[in-house]
Amino acid sequence: MTSDATPLAKRSDRMVAILAALAEHGSLQLAELSTLLDVSPATIRRDVASLAAQGLLSRTHGGVRSLGAAHELPVSLRDGWHRASKRAIAQLVAGLVPPGRHAIALTGGTTTTEVLRALRQREDLTIITNSVGLALEAAGQGQSRVLIAGGVLRPNSLELVGNLAEATFRQINVGTAIVGSDGVSVSGGLTTHDEIEANTNHTMIERAQCVIAVADGSKVGQVTLARLARLDEIDVLVTDSTADSAELERIRQHGIQVHVVTIDAPV
Repeated sequence: MTSDATPLAKRSDRMVAILAALAEHGSLQLAELSTLLDVSPATIRRDVASLAAQGLLSRTHGGVRSLGAAHELPVSLRDGWHRASKRAIAQLVAGLVPPGRHAIALTGGTTTTEVLRALRQREDLTIITNSVGLALEAAGQGQSRVLIAGGVLRPNSLELVGNLAEATFRQINVGTAIVGSDGVSVSGGLTTHDEIEANTNHTMIERAQCVIAVADGSKVGQVTLARLARLDEIDVLVTDSTADSAELERIRQHGIQVHVVTIDAPV
C-alpha cells in the first residue's frame, strides 16, 4: 500500500486521479480504483463519496461512472495537478513582467497563483484581481498594493464576478493581464466553464496593454463552454512541452507569441 509520503497520499491528488481515470475508462469498480491508486478500499470509498456529493461523478453498485461532459474541478482539487508544469510556466512568465512600477491583473486559478508566487520579490507591483484566494496569497507574501474587484462569489473558482467586478475593472488601467483558462485553441480562443466569469475576466483583458495566457499542456486544444477572449486578444501564450505541437503551430500562425517550457512528464 502507498505510504503517506507518496504524492497520491494527498487527498486532492487522489480525487483528480479518480476523475482522470473515469474520463479515460467511463466507469470503474471501486476495487479497480483501489488497485490503480494503491490505496485502501476504505480510502477510495471516502474519496468517491466526496466527489459524488460535489456532483463530479455518479455512483453505481460497487463502482463509479463518469458524468460524461467535462465538469469544472473545484479550486480545492486543482492545486496538486500538473504542479511542476505550473511552476515552470510561472517562472517564465515572471521574467516577462516589465521591471519597475507596474500594474498586473491576474484571474483566479492555480497557474496564476504560481505566477504570483514567482513574483514575490517584486515590491514595485500593483496586484489587481477578482480572486479571493489570490488576493489572500498576495497579502500573505507581503504585497502592499492589492486591489480586489468586488462582486458575487463563485464557490468553484473563488472568483468575484458580475457587474460590480466588471465596473471596477473598467475604472483602471492594467499594464499586463495574466489570464488562466480551462481551454485555449484556435477555434475557441480562451475558454472557461462559466459565462459570467468569462465576461468578468474579458473586461479585465480589455483594460490591459499586454495579455499573457497561461495554460498547462493539457488545456491546449481544448474548448469549454464560455469564451473569455478571442485568440487575437492574446499577445503571449505560455505553456509546457506536453501541449499539442500542431495546435501550438496553428496558434503561432495567428500572430501569438508562444513560449514552451520543457517538463519531463505531466505532474
